[in-house]
Amino acid sequence: MADQGSDRMRAFARSMRKAPTKAENMLRQMLRGRKLEGLKFKRQEPMGPYIVDFVCHEKKLIIEADGGQHSESRSDVERDRYFEARGYRILRFWNDEIERNSDAAAQHIIKVVTDA
Repeated sequence: MADQGSDRMRAFARSMRKAPTKAENMLRQMLRGRKLEGLKFKRQEPMGPYIVDFVCHEKKLIIEADGGQHSESRSDVERDRYFEARGYRILRFWNDEIERNSDAAAQHIIKVVTDA
């Protein structure tokens, strides 16, 4: 049986899936339905004490769409260390970067997954 903390985290992740940012929505369109190199990405996935924007477990890749609140964020550094210690690679894109040039973001993701 799951504890109340994990139930709350799953409920919070579910609410985040219902209210994506424009950049998250653009990434979702790129990644959904195995469109990108045939890989399965999950969105707003609870992992440990965190919720990640997108994750491909097969390639151990996490993709984050960040707004200005993430600029020089100490909590993001700690979060990245947590995932890196578990073998995950984290790609961070600024929201406006995705909105201005989603093709470049997609090409960067493809390069990372094909080089891995």
